[in-house]
Amino acid sequence: MSLNEAPADVKLAVDLIELLEVNQLDPEVVLSALAMVTKDFERKLAAEKRKE
Repeated sequence: MSLNEAPADVKLAVDLIELLEVNQLDPEVVLSALAMVTKDFERKLAAEKRKE
């Protein structure tokens, strides 16, 4: 399967990995930031589900 045919989440993950690697960020900093992003989007998703 080519990336063009991949699901949206796989495409986004590849883009994020490339962005983080190109900027040569410390893996600990990346993981900490991703944890913060995950919590933020989990809150947003929960809020959306409460509206339904």
